[in-house]
Amino acid sequence: MAPKKAKRRQQQGEGGSSNVFSMFEQSQIQEYKEAFTIIDQNRDGIISKDDLRDVLATMGQLNVKNEELEAMVKEASGPINFTVFLTMFGEKLKGADPEDVIVSAFKVLDPEGTGFIKKEFLEELLTTQCDRFTAEEMTNLWAAFPPDVAGNVDYKNICYVITHGEEKEE
Repeated sequence: MAPKKAKRRQQQGEGGSSNVFSMFEQSQIQEYKEAFTIIDQNRDGIISKDDLRDVLATMGQLNVKNEELEAMVKEASGPINFTVFLTMFGEKLKGADPEDVIVSAFKVLDPEGTGFIKKEFLEELLTTQCDRFTAEEMTNLWAAFPPDVAGNVDYKNICYVITHGEEKEE
């Protein structure tokens, strides 16, 4: 019977909602817990409209409309405790591409397989194709991912940050 139980548990974990904690690595759960604690300004274990207003005020957004706060809170099916908070992130991330898929997309632009793309080439693509980047977005990109002295951009690092949220430690 043990193999059947293990198989059933695995299927539930892949399905998503049965155990939201299985969707994330322990380090990610800890980061979300820290974020939840910051947002839960009154420390009652529930993120409310007032908590959102307070945390936005600490970030300089002082004139947030009541309707905007209500819309944020209504994204959840009920009171936003930590499990609901984590579930909401899981649902938002569910459609995100895995790191290897994003790296494969960049590899099309890197026929030699160097792991780098010329800054000028990437900037031209991002500012002239599809959802075009603005000058400000390009400035932010280069601030976050500065090219090396030869003008090369490490796209594998960009992919890692997109999927993990922080720079690789080398």
